[in-house]
Amino acid sequence: MEPILRIEGLSKSFGKVMAVCELDLEVYEGEILGIIGPNGAGKTTMFNLISGDIRPDAGQVIFRGTDVTHLPTYRKSRLGISRTYQIPRPFANMTIFENLLVGSIYSARSSYKKSKSQCEQILETVGLADRKDAVAGFLPLYDRKRLELAKALATDPSVLLVDEVAGGLTEPEVDEVIEIINAVRARGVTVLWVEHIIMAMQKGPSRLLVMNFGSKLFCGKPDEALGSEEVQRIYLGTEED
Repeated sequence: MEPILRIEGLSKSFGKVMAVCELDLEVYEGEILGIIGPNGAGKTTMFNLISGDIRPDAGQVIFRGTDVTHLPTYRKSRLGISRTYQIPRPFANMTIFENLLVGSIYSARSSYKKSKSQCEQILETVGLADRKDAVAGFLPLYDRKRLELAKALATDPSVLLVDEVAGGLTEPEVDEVIEIINAVRARGVTVLWVEHIIMAMQKGPSRLLVMNFGSKLFCGKPDEALGSEEVQRIYLGTEED
């Protein structure tokens, strides 16, 4: 099956630091790909390269068979690649619902009527329907995280890059986030999910990509990835005998 997203030889350095090094990856439609690795492994840089926030030094990003490597972020968004950020930054003076409408109308280029219906459905998916009139600047962390997801979904993506949405949340909240991500996949969205919380990576993704020093260390089933001695040594900090 042809992958919906393919990365070929993707590389990016900052000065003498190689953040992403000749990375190859194939992501298939309808899957949740979890991405783990120690701090500085290149996970967020990879997201920035895919989304267009920064440009690579080498390599390609292929989306639905088309080279989109050097397209700006807004062009990639309109084609169907959207993302969240580690630190949610909503339009603080707008309501939750208004935050979504901005993305739906201007990024997805929908009519108001269609956008309104779409945003209502998204709020149901992320569990914020009963808070849609709340002002975004006063939301607690969990609601801000869910709003960040909802804003990305409002652009009507085919591929969603989720960057540490579970960070800082309680265990019950993490469980709810896993349910939300699964609901997003059920909507037909392919998900790439960077996360440090191992519990979430065990329960949510169908595959795990493990990164270290900007390179692919392992890619496969979550239990195989987390059971690998090399992954445990490098990422989980276990010592060699």
